[in-house]
Amino acid sequence: MKETTFDIQTLDTIFNNMVRTMDQSKNDIFIISEQSRQSFEEMQSELKMVKEDISRVITEGDYLEDMTRHSRRRLADVSKSFMNYSEEEVRQAYEVANDLLVRLSINKMEEKQLRHRRDELDRRLAGLMETIERADQLVSQVTTVVNYLTTDLKNVGEALESARHKSEFGIRIIQAQEEERKRLSRDIHDGPAQMLANVLIRSGLIEKTYTEKGPDKALAELADLKEMVRSALYEVRRIIYDLRPMALDDLGLIPTLKKYLTTVEEYQKGVTIHFRSTGQERRFNSNFEVSVFRLVQESVSNALKHANCTDIWVKAEWIHDIMNIIIKDNGKGFDQKEVKDKSFGLIGMRERIDLLKGEMNVISNPGTGTTILFRIPLRMDMIDY
Repeated sequence: MKETTFDIQTLDTIFNNMVRTMDQSKNDIFIISEQSRQSFEEMQSELKMVKEDISRVITEGDYLEDMTRHSRRRLADVSKSFMNYSEEEVRQAYEVANDLLVRLSINKMEEKQLRHRRDELDRRLAGLMETIERADQLVSQVTTVVNYLTTDLKNVGEALESARHKSEFGIRIIQAQEEERKRLSRDIHDGPAQMLANVLIRSGLIEKTYTEKGPDKALAELADLKEMVRSALYEVRRIIYDLRPMALDDLGLIPTLKKYLTTVEEYQKGVTIHFRSTGQERRFNSNFEVSVFRLVQESVSNALKHANCTDIWVKAEWIHDIMNIIIKDNGKGFDQKEVKDKSFGLIGMRERIDLLKGEMNVISNPGTGTTILFRIPLRMDMIDY
């Protein structure tokens, strides 16, 4: 019995190490792809400038050729009628013709160099594009293998069956957390929030009564009480919004994210949050929209708590049957090897993205900020009709 347990544990360790290695390789390929894209954009900018320089040089060359032909005719006239011109005029004609020839020669050389640089940039751009395409293809292939290893092969052996039970247990925990948050949000909204609103109204009536009687001190105290109650009411509603945004069911994912990030920015002085959504926005079922909202919420929360950043960029991309969510900050970054197995925030996000059958990539190094990319497939069973 002990021997069987040992074999299962060994198999589980080997399997997990293999999946972890392949997942890290996928992240490395993703980094190469992103770096190649950045180089591609920089080369495109340089190529544009080179083409503009070529156009300028060609225009200048045409002008110099016209001037050179004119100077040659002038020199020919001077040579034929040498006796009709002074020595200074003859010398000047030769110097002008020679100067134009030199300038034209330099112009042609510059044009040749620019054309060579343009051709070189075209070749390098083509090579980079091939690298990017191959990297994307490799990421897709590795993802397919990892998905196969983490799904189909989990049916092999008692150890992998145990891992599947652990995954199901984690899913049930997350679902229970969401249900509890929904219940707590409803209870607070119907209870304390309404009570505080009534207290605020009553304080206004008391203020009016005391205003008519004229006790300044009591009026000042009531004014302070009113502000305190208003702040408490605002805070309670903010907590409700954090637990489960009411706007999510009514407005949908993107408007709710925009409202949430605006609210966070108001509370976090010195931090600017930039939000952008591209592509055709769509409505999906509640579980999907809540999961995506929590991914963004946790990512932004981590950046605010740990990154010491001044700017956070959140971008949602709707691309056919894929949704990309990118959260980037300009904070202090972190060593992924040290944080990877210790951060419950990252673990929770990976569990959520696994539930959505998506991918999560984290790019960070000390001093370089952090970028998190979520790639989520949009399936027909997610659509909210």
